[in-house]
Amino acid sequence: MDVVDAWERYARGRTPRRETNAFGACTWLNWTQHADHGPGESVLGDLGGRAVLELGSGTGCNLAHLSTQGAVCTGVDIAPSQRRKAVDRWGHLPGLAFHTADATDFLSHAEGTFDAVLSIFGPVWFTDPEQLLPLIRKRLSSGGVLAFSHKPPAEGMAPVGTLSAARAVTRWDYGPDEWSALLADAGYANPRAEVIPPPGGQGVGTLLVRGYA
Repeated sequence: MDVVDAWERYARGRTPRRETNAFGACTWLNWTQHADHGPGESVLGDLGGRAVLELGSGTGCNLAHLSTQGAVCTGVDIAPSQRRKAVDRWGHLPGLAFHTADATDFLSHAEGTFDAVLSIFGPVWFTDPEQLLPLIRKRLSSGGVLAFSHKPPAEGMAPVGTLSAARAVTRWDYGPDEWSALLADAGYANPRAEVIPPPGGQGVGTLLVRGYA
């Protein structure tokens, strides 16, 4: 199965994000798989006037929120239908641009730099980090931040597995120490990795990783 087809099938099965969250907000950013839980945009620092890139932007909900905080946002997703959904829902907001592309291809050919790059359960989880991390590093402005999240690996799981929802896609299941070492090897400063506990201590937490240019 082709990778693009796999992600298109995954996208078709996704439920659209709610119109408002538990706090009544129309836009929000959530790093975890649990609704209305965990840190928000503060992970990325001050966003006013900053250039932000999301890899695996999906339907654009995260970037829509960041644009309301004053960021100039670019989203990249490999599934063509995701761009259409993002434009339909958020095209009225300023400072938003969405592209259909593979993350490595986009980073290899894009011009300019970004002050923040984020990936929430996105391409950083599904792309060889020895290839992707240096490409992101080259596109970060001085002091810029890469921040990404995914589920922590299950105990005893091999670092590389396959995504059950899209079997054509490989997943890199690394833990905090492995990601910190990979970031340091790729030239990132002050790598940080932590597991955000699930709400109420029930279920699976979320691994949140950061590194700086």
